Amino acid sequence: MKVAAIRIELHIGASQSLKEKRAVLRPVIEGLRRRESLSVAEVAHQDTWQRAAIGVALVARDMAELERMIDQTRRHFDSQLRCEMVGFTVSHMEEPGE
Repeated sequence: MKVAAIRIELHIGASQSLKEKRAVLRPVIEGLRRRESLSVAEVAHQDTWQRAAIGVALVARDMAELERMIDQTRRHFDSQLRCEMVGFTVSHMEEPGE
């Protein structure tokens, strides 16, 4: 089993309120959840209009599948027109005994 956590920092330049920010983030997060069945949550900057940090948890049976999932997640956020990805950090977790 291979496990990774991703932190994605976003800038939402057109947002002028928390309501507008949520309107941008909701379809982005839901689309990722539906496409890959991933655990996704907003993890920071909840009270900031133009910033967001998204956390994604990934579990795969081998490293090749995990890397594919990481690449798909990056492409998902690269393709978003209403927000700009300004950070993408991957943390790999080690299995006990490895």
